Amino acid sequence: MRMAIAVACALLLACSSPSSEQKVVRRAAPNLPATLYDYASRDWPRHFFEETEFFEMQRPLVEEDNTPKNNPISNAGATLGRVLFYDTSLSNNGTISCASCHDVKIGFSDKRRLSVGFAGGKTGRHSMGLTNARFYGEARFFWDQRAATLEDQVLMPFQDLVEMGMTLESLVERIEQTPYYASLFAQAFGDQEVSPERISKALAQFVRSMVSTTSRYDQGRAMVQRRSDPFPNFSEMENTGKRLFVMPQGQGGLGCFTCHKGEGFVAALAVTNGLDPNWSEDPGFGVVSGQVRDLGTFKVPSLRNVALRPPYMHDGRFATLAEVIDHYSDDVKAHPNLGIPFRLHGGAVRQLGLNQVAKDCLIAFLETLSDPTMLADPKFADPFAM
Repeated sequence: MRMAIAVACALLLACSSPSSEQKVVRRAAPNLPATLYDYASRDWPRHFFEETEFFEMQRPLVEEDNTPKNNPISNAGATLGRVLFYDTSLSNNGTISCASCHDVKIGFSDKRRLSVGFAGGKTGRHSMGLTNARFYGEARFFWDQRAATLEDQVLMPFQDLVEMGMTLESLVERIEQTPYYASLFAQAFGDQEVSPERISKALAQFVRSMVSTTSRYDQGRAMVQRRSDPFPNFSEMENTGKRLFVMPQGQGGLGCFTCHKGEGFVAALAVTNGLDPNWSEDPGFGVVSGQVRDLGTFKVPSLRNVALRPPYMHDGRFATLAEVIDHYSDDVKAHPNLGIPFRLHGGAVRQLGLNQVAKDCLIAFLETLSDPTMLADPKFADPFAM
């Protein structure tokens, strides 16, 4: 089915290439503030800079920052990235932007299981949330980690036959023909030259600026010395869920932190979490790495804003957090590459066997990771809609 969609889109592109004389609706100039929004500041809470509980080899969150030395965030660069992110005229027929599949209102993800591309085709996997993408220390992107850096990743949807249907050459040409970009590139890079590298850098800067710091979790974390301490602003149910989530097995917890580490709640490596008994449906990272041990493994995105962005998993198979927790409680499948947290001594599958109270507490805690203040910040909003 996926191959058929790709062939159909290839035929469409052959008949209507981005460089052909097609009519693409040009957008009015974006509405940008006279004084640029602050994207570059690292005015983050104290708990981003320290780690008080070192089980599961956790490190201070700032040490997981994947920002390269040759692309630090600037206010002008991220502003350009914001405009590129929301500009539908940068797709083949002028209907799709990056934000079409990464909606700020739902944690920069998509409410659909599979996103819809410029010609109506569907993507092969669910759109991953972008909150705190900056803190994936391994720096690889997409569910199968095929992009070695965020700078590589942000250009790939433009060139995808299903998603946006452009080429890098046609993308540059489209931007050069759009009047409002000249000054934006000049402010960001010193002159008006448009290139794939500059497009990539600006978009990566904007995505890396999507850092969550004002959730109820962050507010509570700032009130205590250690993550495992009860948070004064949490209910008893939320604190119970937090303890179950953040503490290791044998210390009052379930070991969830093995895969959702530190203040970023993100894993260091791709894992297999027992969704399927084999990799026949989707081989994941194994195709990229060429290693048998990686077949059926997928990147673990940050859980920041997770309650706002169903459905879940790489294929969007679970509609609710309750379904996700039910999976870990009772339905983890045996798999040749099943992650260590899901195995008992001797190799048997580990099911958590949770009662309903524990499940409800875990959901209550995960909801504290939502950050509506961040998502309502105008610096992340659509500049063409304001």
